[in-house]
Amino acid sequence: MFNVIDYVFWILGGIFTLFWIVLFFKGKKSAGLFAGLDEKQYPFKDLYFIGYEFLEMIGYDYKTKNDRIMRKQMAVLNDCRYADYYIRVTRSQQVTIGHTLFAVSFSMYGLLDNIAGPLVFWMFAFAGFYYYGNLASETIKKRSDEMLTDFSNVVSKLALLTNAGLIMKDAWEQVAYNGDTVIYKEMQTSVEEMKNGYSEMDAIYRFGSRCMIPEIKKFTSTIVQGIQKGNSELTTMLQQQSAEVWNLKRQLVKRQGEKASGKLLIPMMMMFTGILIMVIVPVFTNIGV
Repeated sequence: MFNVIDYVFWILGGIFTLFWIVLFFKGKKSAGLFAGLDEKQYPFKDLYFIGYEFLEMIGYDYKTKNDRIMRKQMAVLNDCRYADYYIRVTRSQQVTIGHTLFAVSFSMYGLLDNIAGPLVFWMFAFAGFYYYGNLASETIKKRSDEMLTDFSNVVSKLALLTNAGLIMKDAWEQVAYNGDTVIYKEMQTSVEEMKNGYSEMDAIYRFGSRCMIPEIKKFTSTIVQGIQKGNSELTTMLQQQSAEVWNLKRQLVKRQGEKASGKLLIPMMMMFTGILIMVIVPVFTNIGV
């Protein structure tokens, strides 16, 4: 015999599935917006128009506090001219994955004949929505840690070259092409900007803005001040900055060690979650008995 819960799940499943189908056919006209995205970075990109159509339907304006933060992050990770585009991609990605998993969850109730299946898919839907909403932030953090790791070497090399008599522009270019990690690539971008008409100070200032790290912003401000005061002042400033940066690197290494210890808790939490599911699923299975 069917009970009230069965009917509720069938009705809700039908509503969400029908809504998904409506979004699919109405939003297909916008599929071209996502055609150029990288498949590895944006999985299931061929369905993002579903989430995009939903956001357009409700009149979402992309102006919340989180959207403003994400817009700054997208300007760093991508060309700043396309920050608005990528924030729309991310929100569409979140809604598409969340809604799809949520709609599928109701069919799991019919297949498994208990509420455990939908609960698992609801957790997946929430996890997917949260993960892709915070992916840019996590990428920025990882990028920042990588930049800070190389930062001390960059400052030391610049201090050494300027002390040897090179002007900052030449020293900057020589250091920029001395590596291929994130901070060196950002320096290479600054070199290209100088060649394309930006002044030395503007290009270095823009480098600091793209990095979004307080320590590097302080460093670029020091360089700009040193250029204004003259090369002799700049050399002294860089030597002082180099000593400070090496202290910063020691603190970073210490923090990374603490993070590594914290990551050891992840396997324990996974085991605990597995045990919890093993206990909860039989309980929900017996509810309908």
